[in-house]
Amino acid sequence: MTDRRTTGRSTPSSAKITAFATQGSGGAEVLDDELRLHTLLERFAPSYLPFDRKNKLASFVGVFRSLARGRPDMVVMEGTGIAGGAAVLAARALYGTRYVLSSGDAVAPFVRRAQPAAYPLFLLYEWLLCRCSSGFVGWSPYTTGRALTFGAPVAMTAPGWAPFPQDEARARDARRTTRAELGIPDDALVFGIVGSLAWNRGVRYCYGLELVRALALATSRKDLFVVIVGDGAGRAELEALTTPAMQKKLRLTGRVPRAKVPDYLAAMDVVTLPQSVDAVGSFRYTTKLSEYLAAALPVVTNQIPLAYDLPGDWSFRLPGTAPWDPAFIESLAELMRSVERSEIEERRAETVRALPLFARAEQIERFTQFVLDRCDDPAHR
Repeated sequence: MTDRRTTGRSTPSSAKITAFATQGSGGAEVLDDELRLHTLLERFAPSYLPFDRKNKLASFVGVFRSLARGRPDMVVMEGTGIAGGAAVLAARALYGTRYVLSSGDAVAPFVRRAQPAAYPLFLLYEWLLCRCSSGFVGWSPYTTGRALTFGAPVAMTAPGWAPFPQDEARARDARRTTRAELGIPDDALVFGIVGSLAWNRGVRYCYGLELVRALALATSRKDLFVVIVGDGAGRAELEALTTPAMQKKLRLTGRVPRAKVPDYLAAMDVVTLPQSVDAVGSFRYTTKLSEYLAAALPVVTNQIPLAYDLPGDWSFRLPGTAPWDPAFIESLAELMRSVERSEIEERRAETVRALPLFARAEQIERFTQFVLDRCDDPAHR
């Protein structure tokens, strides 16, 4: 590889990078977006800005003042929160501050689902973020393409990685001990999910709801259990749907430490990756996909692009336009009732074919070169 120091170009040690994640920072536990940001930038020596998503005005002021004083070569913003986005747009307009935007979501369609009247404003906001950026980093090729359509000058895809992978011996031990803690027999069939149980009042859904409703239709299978890892307002909604017959089969663990998530994945046999087949879900790679594949877990999902595009027959693709669609829930229940362990093992073996896409080191290398090229691009100074 050419040494950039001999060509007069920026190097990781010379580039002045400022970074922040709009999901938040500085909490008791590092959040997914902050962890992603720190990992992608590990070859640089960036200055990280604090960000409190619960206090948007203070976060906007703090970021803007820091950029006005520091005048970095490049800002890297993970996420599309409006306080952070407004700050980088203002710094771009007033000081010519360049920024690279990283995101896994289509902003405007997500807002339209909850606040239809705000859709045109957020469509403009998303367009401005992409159009005024020096580059875009998508979590999926679909968000990357959307950003290019909105005017991002260049783009790349970095889909993420499993932050705490386990070897086979550790996974076997974790499977046994975690099942014992949950009161699940070693020979049980376990469907599960990991994620925030934030309740969406508009569609009356949170992660895991599809599993609870499908379990209610599949209680005839005696060896079936469901494990839902996560917490939030949706937990009470899931508990309200749980009948006495289901209580022996359902485990709601609550929030678990991030580093312990692989232990709970090891206890599962099949996981769901529920996304809507629309302009929200079809653009996404959920943050957990790399972890599911690293744990060699077959994934149940809707007929969204990633279920066809990633190599290997690692998924159970089910009909239904959304995870709350009765067609999807009924198909999931039928899968729970009828799936054979041989089918699960066949798909477990196929997960390895998709794993190279989520290789951590390669993503860091590509991201490093991408940021350095953005720093040196005279067209975006």
